[in-house]
Amino acid sequence: MADFDFDFFVIGAGSGGVRAARIAAGHGAKVGIAESFRFGGTCVIRGCVPKKLYVMASRYADDFEDARGFGWSVAGAEFDWSRLVAAKEREITRLEGLYRANLEAAGVSIFPARATLQGPEAVCLSDGRVFSARHILVATGGAPVHAPQVPGIELALTSNEIFDLPSFPRRLLILGAGYIAVEFAALFAKLGAKVTLHYRADLPLRGFDDDLRTRLAAGLADAGVELFPLAKLGSLEKTGETLRARFEDGSSLEADIVMAATGRRPATAGLGLEAAGVQLSQQGAIMVNAASQSSVASIHAVGDVTDRLNLTPVAIREGQALADRLFGKGAPPVDYEFTPTAVFSTPEIGTVGLTEEEAAGRVGELDIYEAEFRPMQATLTGRSTKAYMKLIVAADGGRVLGAHLLGPQAAEMAQLLALALRMGATKADFDATMALHPTLAEELVTMRKISRKRRAHSQSE
Repeated sequence: MADFDFDFFVIGAGSGGVRAARIAAGHGAKVGIAESFRFGGTCVIRGCVPKKLYVMASRYADDFEDARGFGWSVAGAEFDWSRLVAAKEREITRLEGLYRANLEAAGVSIFPARATLQGPEAVCLSDGRVFSARHILVATGGAPVHAPQVPGIELALTSNEIFDLPSFPRRLLILGAGYIAVEFAALFAKLGAKVTLHYRADLPLRGFDDDLRTRLAAGLADAGVELFPLAKLGSLEKTGETLRARFEDGSSLEADIVMAATGRRPATAGLGLEAAGVQLSQQGAIMVNAASQSSVASIHAVGDVTDRLNLTPVAIREGQALADRLFGKGAPPVDYEFTPTAVFSTPEIGTVGLTEEEAAGRVGELDIYEAEFRPMQATLTGRSTKAYMKLIVAADGGRVLGAHLLGPQAAEMAQLLALALRMGATKADFDATMALHPTLAEELVTMRKISRKRRAHSQSE
């Protein structure tokens, strides 16, 4: 058997790569990891963690206003963008330090350098060093796309740069309507910017349940976001400090900042994958089997670089399963069914399971349960905030196939609902569960009346 410098070498120190490296080292493997930027990956450095911190900051605007309805006198509250950016930077620096410390404690060799493949069993670092490895993991994640490809699109920023703007943008144009676009639209609007959201579809959040999409659009408008659906960008140009976006319908718009939030792609360019024989999809993702193994037996991939289900907890689960399979006692394939997800817009979305359209394509007949109401917090403030909850139930047997929530704490509820749905909970189980009053979540176990029935591939009755 050939000798190797490492049993396991990881390219990319994001959530999936770090988890795989730590678990493999815990099983006794000799592990190395290379990262050219900052440890923690997109989620920790310029993704879900700083984004959630900014969302929290933005919601204080409503909190200060709502406090008056509860008897508080709030005066002199002012927002300072530079203080928020600095506080965010301190926190992600702290988290990056924890990632490094945990790797070191596990005995992983750390290389702050870019790594590329040099064949199926070797990696080359940007400093010229070459290491052989029995197994190689590519966990380089994804990167935002500058799209659409129109003149001047290079003037637009992406989610990579938006966290660290030197000054707060008073006029912000966001292109796109995925979760990144709507999250930043809501948070910047709440922080005081004039935000315009242009997107090519008729509703934001393609792929989510249509009832959530409709209500989210209304909620964004209520938050002050100006929505322009079915809009196609023609060009961007800069005059002085002002950007002008021209659209194909002849309209135009001036902004201080334009953010392109039109998608992400796997970060596989320049890694030497093709030369090593690794098969890629048309979108550049590493094609893997259920065990996260690529077309080359010694090369593996987890997380966004595979473009399967691009969520941080998924990458972590994939990384751990891979390390357990290669160096531990084995692990079953990762089960992606009933994976919860959230959109930290304002209003917030939490969802798990099938959308109504997806369920209608799989199940003979559905029972749809809905509840829409004012949260208790809004009753003393006069705010028009609404919460919406929807359960999608198989009429035959009553299994709950999907749960879709919009409103305060939607994400927290979706996490717990995922447990119930994975265990096969039925509507009868929900009905038999005692309500906790007064809470938002009690609505989930008190919906008794069917809003409508739906047969497969038919219109609602």
